[in-house]
Amino acid sequence: MKLYFKYIGMLLRCQMQYKASFLMTVMGQFLTSFTAFLGVYFMFSRFYTVDGFSFYEVTICFSIVLTAFSLTECFVRGFDTFPRLIQSGDLDRILVRPRNEIFQVLTSNVEFSRFGRLFQAVLLFFYAAFSGEILWTGDKILTVILMLLGGVTVFTALFILYAGFSFFTIEGLEFMNIFTDGAREFGTYPLSIYGDGVLKFCTYIIPIALFQYYPFLYLIGRSDCVAWMFFPLLGFLFLIPCYAFFRFGLRRYRSTGS
Repeated sequence: MKLYFKYIGMLLRCQMQYKASFLMTVMGQFLTSFTAFLGVYFMFSRFYTVDGFSFYEVTICFSIVLTAFSLTECFVRGFDTFPRLIQSGDLDRILVRPRNEIFQVLTSNVEFSRFGRLFQAVLLFFYAAFSGEILWTGDKILTVILMLLGGVTVFTALFILYAGFSFFTIEGLEFMNIFTDGAREFGTYPLSIYGDGVLKFCTYIIPIALFQYYPFLYLIGRSDCVAWMFFPLLGFLFLIPCYAFFRFGLRRYRSTGS
């Protein structure tokens, strides 16, 4: 961990060399994701509930998903840009170094500018949390923590899966954005509003609902099932096949010759 934080410090100092550019990028990230929230706001200014969910409940859902995605995109960005390592030949250098390749990919790219989105998500969460009707007991606070932990785990697994495909395609597969950036977008609302088919897909195939929907129902008091509070931990099971697929691709990797 000491070496990891040393890498993080180096990357932060590099990105802060041009402070004005960095701050404008952070502001751009804040404003870009803020437009998505404006869509929610204008929706509820016309329709007071969506599938029975209030504005404050949807805002909490939106902020938790955005927080999890922002943290993942900041600290696991190396897997999201993994095809560049293959195309440039930098992956060859990584493989001959004594350190674990996962560690080196994680520290190859950290986007601190994503803190703009993260800051917005935290502001929206506290705004909705203290404006709604949720009684913030210890189990509800633990539910939020587990939702964030599960969200980061599932998004990390998706980035690793995306990197695994890159071993065979060299170029990144754009359809994976449906499950990464797309999950951030349609995760704005509780997944039940999209129908049973989407909810089942996001439960059993790409387990976004395990951290976004079921614990959320317990959080807002729509369900008394305490077990749903711990559903985000099942996201760690999704990480196993994604990591195994990445290792499978790594064992069959052939240098691009760059």
